[in-house]
Amino acid sequence: MPTADVSARPAVLGDEHAFAEIQLAAWRVSLGAEAVATVPSDEVRDTWGAAIESPPSRAHRVFAACDGPHVVGFAALAAGGEIVALEVAPEHRRAGHGSRLLAACVDTLRMTGTENIRAWALRGDDAREAFLRQAGFAEGGVARTLETPTGEVTERMWQAHV
Repeated sequence: MPTADVSARPAVLGDEHAFAEIQLAAWRVSLGAEAVATVPSDEVRDTWGAAIESPPSRAHRVFAACDGPHVVGFAALAAGGEIVALEVAPEHRRAGHGSRLLAACVDTLRMTGTENIRAWALRGDDAREAFLRQAGFAEGGVARTLETPTGEVTERMWQAHV
């Protein structure tokens, strides 16, 4: 069966293997290899498998970005219009995959009547902040601190009207 060169689609079981690799690679870039070394990859994989197979609510969705038959990114959308994950494999960035994933999230929210979307960016992640800004997001004025194996990180919330 022919496949599109690039696409975003609902995630299916089996995608969790690529999601775990992509997630860990993204964390290595943003948090450092030392922080990621303590994270069991099988737990990351199993968490994404559970999110795909039995999401916590009907509002939760997971999408995969594909380059031909290969999964190169993913996004997870939670209830209330919050993007809880949006990652593209480092070697596949700046090829439109993040934009396709974001469009899948926005289209889903529009179909459900949700009017706003939120996403988070680590403080200092200039590339993610530029991506969100170019997509029409603005800083939401909210920050949160998260614990990582090597210390605390701060994320800032970004928001947009869909």
